[in-house]
Amino acid sequence: PNSTHVGVSQRIEASEERQRLREVVSRCSDLHLPGGFIVRTVAEGISDAALEKDVLFLRRLWAEFEQRMRDNSAGIQLLHEDLSLPLRTVRDLANEEVERIRIDSRTVYDQVQHFVEKFIPELTGHVDLYTGEPPIFDIYAIEEEIQKALKRKVVLKSGGYLIIDQTEAMTTIDVNTGGFVGHRNLEETIFKTNLEATQAIARQLRLRNLGGIIIIDLIDMADEEHQRMVERSLERALERDHAKTQICRVSQLGLIQMTRKRTRESLEHILCETCPTCNGRGTVKSPETVCFEIYRELVREARAFASEQMLVLAAAQVVDLMLDEQSTAVAELEEFLGCSIRFQVESLYTQEQFDIVLM
Repeated sequence: PNSTHVGVSQRIEASEERQRLREVVSRCSDLHLPGGFIVRTVAEGISDAALEKDVLFLRRLWAEFEQRMRDNSAGIQLLHEDLSLPLRTVRDLANEEVERIRIDSRTVYDQVQHFVEKFIPELTGHVDLYTGEPPIFDIYAIEEEIQKALKRKVVLKSGGYLIIDQTEAMTTIDVNTGGFVGHRNLEETIFKTNLEATQAIARQLRLRNLGGIIIIDLIDMADEEHQRMVERSLERALERDHAKTQICRVSQLGLIQMTRKRTRESLEHILCETCPTCNGRGTVKSPETVCFEIYRELVREARAFASEQMLVLAAAQVVDLMLDEQSTAVAELEEFLGCSIRFQVESLYTQEQFDIVLM
């Protein structure tokens, strides 16, 4: 704050971009109150207007901080802290494209209104207090959009669909034509589905806040010009994204490799937790598979310990299968082991869980 130096992160390697950033920020700092700035890597490729807006915001924020220091007569007290979620949302996402900001809480509305008037005056008059009877999430179908953003499958208007899977290493997006058959030929159908998919993918990346390595499995296109058009469509769709993205050309396998800067946890990681039944695998063993595991364990127990009767504790689906379709196999096993086998349903057991008790 008390310096005039403008620095640019060494991780921004392009000399022309470094010079542009330094000139824009220096010009902005000359127009407003003096102060030094460090341009960080996230600023690479950011427009002049966005940089100017950030410079002006930081100067206003520091002026507010200095005023609090001068007015501080109570000794030790809090002078500054990170903004709350509503204020961070207004700071980071509100721009000239935003028509209205509607808030259904009087307290939050007053905070945002004060914040806008002080730090982003160009948004004054854009903030409304919602006082309607229906919940604001219902009015704008927010709940429905959240549910859609947590599903693997995203349906396209044409009848095609996306399958989105998050893994530790990367996120994969598979594009499928589904019920879309087109009007002329298969190549046209594939091309139009891929074009529509690029718009949906860009939106889903923002909604789900997916970051890191992203692999898009497009439907194979024979026409190279169609491939270039799909690439350009994805690039244009990603221009609205606040996070930095980098896209590679369509590979020989019909894949687009891209990266998107991680800003925070994805929507799924924030709202969901690992399934206690499958522990994140996404699948569980079938009841039939568990039945055969139980058979093998019964043989081990019978050979290790002498017992006239054994009790199997398992989930209802497994017990039902063993008493119905597998009843003949159970009778043969009893004869082979020379002991009786009883079954008991444990309602708290998952489908894969079972225990064998010697009676």
